[in-house]
Amino acid sequence: MNETLQATFDRIQRPALGAGVIALVVSVVGAYLSPTQFMRSYLVAFWFWLMPAAGCLAILMIQYFIKGRWGLLIRRPLEAGTRTLPLMAVLFLPILLSLPRLYLWAQPETVASLHLVPFKQAYLSAPFWIVRAVIYFGVLLVWAYLLNRWSAREDAEGGSHPLGRMRYLSGPGLILFAFILTFAAIDWVMSLDPGFFSTIYGLIFAVIPARMAVALSVIVLMLLSRYEPLTGLAEPKRFNDYGNLLLVFTMLWAYLQFDQFLIIWAGNLQDEIPWYVVRARGPWGGVALALFIVNFAIPFLLLLQRAVTQRMRWLSRLSVLILLMEWVDLDWMISASFYPQGPHLSWMDLTLFVGIGGIWISWFVWQLRGRPLLPMHDPRFEGVIPVGS
Repeated sequence: MNETLQATFDRIQRPALGAGVIALVVSVVGAYLSPTQFMRSYLVAFWFWLMPAAGCLAILMIQYFIKGRWGLLIRRPLEAGTRTLPLMAVLFLPILLSLPRLYLWAQPETVASLHLVPFKQAYLSAPFWIVRAVIYFGVLLVWAYLLNRWSAREDAEGGSHPLGRMRYLSGPGLILFAFILTFAAIDWVMSLDPGFFSTIYGLIFAVIPARMAVALSVIVLMLLSRYEPLTGLAEPKRFNDYGNLLLVFTMLWAYLQFDQFLIIWAGNLQDEIPWYVVRARGPWGGVALALFIVNFAIPFLLLLQRAVTQRMRWLSRLSVLILLMEWVDLDWMISASFYPQGPHLSWMDLTLFVGIGGIWISWFVWQLRGRPLLPMHDPRFEGVIPVGS
């Protein structure tokens, strides 16, 4: 591997790991002082870092299924992202062991006062909830393992057979991904408000990871574009493709959010309206307005400009903004269930974000540096790489 590239990986991986370990150690002190606050902050941080890991799997399957050449330059970052899923499965254990601190339906002293219908009572039982969580992670891990296995075989043997296998695996994988992210969002986030229900809610959580995965890939590609073999390949037209993808997912996120709001408000759904009353008024209303402006309007307008989408520095900066605003978005949806009076900032929000994030970034870089940056035996490369590059 290029020594300069190796040094760049080291400059990212080692500080990230160090910061992550220190932040997690500090957070453990917080867990002792205030275990409930620790778990609430942990849930937001966990979801934020789970999203790009799951989203990388989705985007990887999309580019295999539609044979998109746009995915060739970001295929390695996407694959590295999928290989962080085992880490996220391990990091899910604290949530699994602390259900009563997060969910009202898991608290024996309060579950009776919720007046849940029989179906919800059966669905929101701890044993069944745990079984479903195991299934969700099991399917994601199996699909990520198979795609990475066939990718490694393509690197070793070449030919079109591995690519065909990955394409056939991606079709049903995308369907399973949509169902898994939908039900995981229902189980792990929507059930924080047991009275709330929306058939669109899970779809929002299926779009967020795809958007975050594209944003992450743009940032990684910008950092690696100075090194061989990517030098000269990260052309404006290719970044324009990634800008278009970000535009699509930005519009889809806004459409689903508005569609859910419109249906609930226009239908005067009494059980669901309180969820929006909390998040659309008072201090949380200010957060909602900021999300509309900074997480939708600004990216939407900028992504319409080729001057932005064809300049990797501008697009990477916008990608950073998108990732940060998704943290705010997830906090708006999750933390408002715990603090309906307004945003409640705790130092553990930051330490757990940095702690899980530092470990995740270190793991991601470790996986990324373990394989060549370009899948040179991919038959779709013919005509994509200029002669002599």
